Amino acid sequence: MKTVCVLVVTGSLLLLVACSGSTPPTATSSPTSETTLTVTPGNGASSPISGSGGGVIAFYSERDGGADIYTINPDDYENSLNLRRLTVNPSGDIAPAISPDGTRIVFMSDSDIYVMNIDGTNRQRLTNTPAYDSHPGWSPDGTRIVFISERDGNREIYAMNADGSNVQRLTDDPAEDMRPNWSPDGTQILFNSERDGNWNIYVMDVDGTNARRLTESPKWELFPQWSPDGTQIAYTLATPNRWDQEIYVMNTDGTNVRQLTDLPAASENPIWSPDGSQIVFQSDRDGNFEIYVMNADGSNQRRLTNNPAGDYWPSWGP
Repeated sequence: MKTVCVLVVTGSLLLLVACSGSTPPTATSSPTSETTLTVTPGNGASSPISGSGGGVIAFYSERDGGADIYTINPDDYENSLNLRRLTVNPSGDIAPAISPDGTRIVFMSDSDIYVMNIDGTNRQRLTNTPAYDSHPGWSPDGTRIVFISERDGNREIYAMNADGSNVQRLTDDPAEDMRPNWSPDGTQILFNSERDGNWNIYVMDVDGTNARRLTESPKWELFPQWSPDGTQIAYTLATPNRWDQEIYVMNTDGTNVRQLTDLPAASENPIWSPDGSQIVFQSDRDGNFEIYVMNADGSNQRRLTNNPAGDYWPSWGP
């Protein structure tokens, strides 16, 4: 079974939005004619590991039959010595996001948003609607949670307090809006939208105003993530209807596009380490989806997990 999340129609892309029925795309897009593309050393592991990385990585996996959330040490390559299973739920727990202070994980379970302690205790339900709520993320101060919901008919972006109160709708467009990510300074939110006919990356103020497009290409640019210092955006570039997803980085204004991965496989869902020196992502380059880590320039790519089942949707916390 290919997870409970469904974003696109094939492979890992199926995991990205969740079981809502419609099939929006995953990440990918080529640079515009006004940008300069630089391909960094994205395949080898010859460069030294950059920075300390540190902290803990959460992800969800099907290794024990269902989709559940696990944590692992970022330098525990392939031996799983510090692997810890946090949830056991027949309905499936997916899309974990570690809080900025590293004490909690917000996640999706059975089409609603939940939160729990970093050790899996004190599980609390934050949303409870017949609609599909998914893919939550934290504000930088940990007081608010941004997420996707279909409660008003199609996928839109909402925000709520960390206890589930004060829900506010941020986007209102006939097209799909999803994959929100809060800026480190707390003033803006990145998101994906097809409101202009193709999947591109947009940014808006935290109240939903002043939305503007950062990318524009015939491909799909998806799953944008601010760097911890707020100067760069990592994302996935995908060719529509082809198994072709790679990870790119650009400046926050959409310029200076650099390609970090370049393999005949899917590499997607990039997340920065807390110190900004490394990026964790998922890839099927070795036969099935595993969690990988690389330096922020694309060098020293190495596999973190190694299991016949799929491992997906990493989050890196302090």
